[in-house]
Amino acid sequence: MSYMSCALRAAAPRCLPAPWRSPRPFSSATGPTTKKSVPYQKTLKEEGSGSGEPSQPPPSSAEVVVVGGGSLGCQTAYHLTKQGVTNVVLLERDRLTSGTTWHTAGLLWQLRPSDVEVELLAHTRDVVSRDLPAETGLHTGWVENGGLFIASNKQRLDEYKRLMSLGKVYGVESYVLTPSQTKDLYPLMNIDDLYGTLYVPKDGTMDPAGTCSTLARAATARGAKIIENCPVTGIQVRADDFGVKRVCAVETAHGTIQTPCVVNCAGVWARALGRLAGVHVPLVGMHHAYVVTERIEGIQNMPNVRDHDASVYLRLQGDALSVGGYESNPIFWEEVSEKFAFGLFDLDWDVFMQHIEGAIHRVPVLEKTGIKSTVCGPESFTADHKPLMGEAPEVRGFFLGCGFNSAGMMLGGGCGKELAHWIIHGRPEKDMYGYDIRQRFHHSLTDNNLWIRERSHESYAKNYSVVFPHDEPLAGRNMRKDPLHEELLRQGCVFQERHGWERPGWFSPGGAAPVLDYDYYGAYGRERHKDYTYNRLLGDEYTFDFPPHHDIIKNECLTCRNALALFDMSYFGKFYLVGPEATKAVNWLFSADVSKAPGSTVYTCMLNKQGGVESDLTVSRISPGDPTSPLAPAFEGDGYYLAIGGAVAQHNWSHITSVLQDMKLQCKLLDFSEELGMMSIQGPLSRIVLQEVLDTDLSNEAFPFSTHKITTAAGCTVRAMRLSFVGEMGWELHVPKADCVKVYQAVMQAGARHGITNAGYRAIDSLSIEKGYRHWHADLRPDDTPLEAGLAFTCKLKSSIPFLGREAVEAQKAKGIFRRLVCFTTEEKVPMFGLEAVWRDGKVVGHIRRADFGFAIDKTIAYGYIRDPAGGPVSLDFVKSGSYELERMGVTYPAQAHTKSPFDPDNKRVKGFY
Repeated sequence: MSYMSCALRAAAPRCLPAPWRSPRPFSSATGPTTKKSVPYQKTLKEEGSGSGEPSQPPPSSAEVVVVGGGSLGCQTAYHLTKQGVTNVVLLERDRLTSGTTWHTAGLLWQLRPSDVEVELLAHTRDVVSRDLPAETGLHTGWVENGGLFIASNKQRLDEYKRLMSLGKVYGVESYVLTPSQTKDLYPLMNIDDLYGTLYVPKDGTMDPAGTCSTLARAATARGAKIIENCPVTGIQVRADDFGVKRVCAVETAHGTIQTPCVVNCAGVWARALGRLAGVHVPLVGMHHAYVVTERIEGIQNMPNVRDHDASVYLRLQGDALSVGGYESNPIFWEEVSEKFAFGLFDLDWDVFMQHIEGAIHRVPVLEKTGIKSTVCGPESFTADHKPLMGEAPEVRGFFLGCGFNSAGMMLGGGCGKELAHWIIHGRPEKDMYGYDIRQRFHHSLTDNNLWIRERSHESYAKNYSVVFPHDEPLAGRNMRKDPLHEELLRQGCVFQERHGWERPGWFSPGGAAPVLDYDYYGAYGRERHKDYTYNRLLGDEYTFDFPPHHDIIKNECLTCRNALALFDMSYFGKFYLVGPEATKAVNWLFSADVSKAPGSTVYTCMLNKQGGVESDLTVSRISPGDPTSPLAPAFEGDGYYLAIGGAVAQHNWSHITSVLQDMKLQCKLLDFSEELGMMSIQGPLSRIVLQEVLDTDLSNEAFPFSTHKITTAAGCTVRAMRLSFVGEMGWELHVPKADCVKVYQAVMQAGARHGITNAGYRAIDSLSIEKGYRHWHADLRPDDTPLEAGLAFTCKLKSSIPFLGREAVEAQKAKGIFRRLVCFTTEEKVPMFGLEAVWRDGKVVGHIRRADFGFAIDKTIAYGYIRDPAGGPVSLDFVKSGSYELERMGVTYPAQAHTKSPFDPDNKRVKGFY
């Protein structure tokens, strides 16, 4: 046995309070002698592993083959069978849990800063605490001892208060405790530096072996085959008649299984399995560790603890604790071994030392407590610290359920259910956009090892950081720059990263703030950047109050409202859909009627089969053009130009491609996002300025709203579109990248005497919410319908033209709307960011999806979906008749509900009427 204080001494001698226990001799310079073993009474290792023979022969065929017998694999197989797919095979190369699941800490915290994740966690909790015991009569190892989040500063406690408010929406019991109340709950805790804590009584822990073996038993009872000791050696992929690659079989060491669907739940080994099918799986393996203490008197029945600021957790383990966390210098598992099963690494005490220090500070008795064992095993981590799920873009029928960033147990139930629904119905029930492999990363990044490594490191190192609304990564930047990047950088542009692109966030009067190469926060012997302007400006954002540059964004917004502003929107996705059956494709794909005459531009949605909104975008009918120009390709048949927000361009590409493949239509989707820049000039003076630059009449009669034409600007050919995403008269200029700087400079020169300003996406966020325009994946998601979101006007229901999702929308219209998006404003100027609870007549009826400050109306604006607690439809009369409050961090603020936009409700300004 060694002691916590000994480990600290071994790693980095320093002054700590006496007394110290005498350490036992160290086995090496890296740390004290400790036993490597997990703290569970039972693991599946003892039941034998690596026998060489499969537990049963593989069948010749299956509807679905799940590869990997950890938490996700077992949960996915279980939920597939529960949803009616009985011919399921789960293949495990060794024994169940033998990869990463067997050594996991198994913690479940119910509150996260995401409404979807709260729902996923709730389902996992229901599965392990209620469903499995009821179905099997077996105990999964669920222990409900509660959870305690520690706040040692105001910002952290504010974050916890946000979680508490969101918890009220979902019925998650939680309490913000004072330091003295915390001491009463957890007498062994040091509260000297506490601001407060968040206590969630029904958090708990899971046992990996108990949970997975029970899941396997329940799945087997419904017909699934669980085959252990059966490694996968190949994935057979074939191209269909249209050249689309599809899974057709799984090869194992003991036979081939014909199947149209494979689910990659292989954890750290998922990348290697993906390569067998030609699929990129952007994750890395890292060492992740905790230590198990000897018995601690008085620790029994204490809640699990997360001290985020110390980057440490304390998990109750009977009468002892497991102590772990996330460090800034994790060890990468460089060569992932195929033979690694039920294995653990030697703990590197130099790396782990900070967790020992944090644990002793928070629970001082640990200084005199022995270390019983160390647990350091492999875990998979991803570039944004979110799991990789859904159908791979490279191969149809190849699904991912991996990269869970050490959260595979607590997210497993919810994600297993969604993945099963995804496989059966083609999409999940919930909004899983944040997890979907098709949507989060541009295809140029998913096999970029440097980018994956940098971003995964930063996500790991910042896992316990406060989640601030406007944070940006420092890793993996400058991957995609638009033609105006250097020009705007010189003018003080503070960039945001979206989908690999650097897009303008706001403009600092302090001069250039370039994003520098990633310094790994000084880890691995790298020198941290000094006087790093961009990082300093980001740090100013680390607040739940208005940031110091609030007035700068205000100036960008009001200049747009009162004069004009130029927005560089070049990161937009710019696609052409062309071919003999292009019109047939757009009629089915888009909810609005976009098959109008060339020169028209239509705002529309794309829906899924359930009527949920997969995208909102503009579609312009075009004529064939010069094959050498990116402004209009040459084509036969019909052509349409699609302009889509750059952060969701990959999602749109994947959705459209999948629909076209399923319909087997004769048309092509072409990506010209890199070849074209895009700048939007908006404001009441936009016509005066652009008339000096564009060689065309910009009057309402000659160039009405929602139309486009090819013209020239500063001697360059451009496509001008009269559109607005900020609620002002304005035009977008779509420009070949070689001409962007020339056109930009011409516009800025013409606008100088009229007070033109550069403006970024922070201004767009404010201006657009003020006008009531939707942001896809904020107040508009795949689980929201156009009727619920106030976008019924985008649906061609008065026509007889069928479109994807029409039947679901018509059914909802006939049945009634039971959830509705509502605009709220507050008189008190308080910052809101989303996740605030909505109260109506004293009852919680929903939460805010998106919020910002509207500078023209000088009010906080928030949008959220509300329900009737009585279960009835949510009519406009219901909205108008309630008395509302918005709860921000535990404090409620009176709010006014609006059925129309509070700014320019008659929509005059975009049409040029001021």
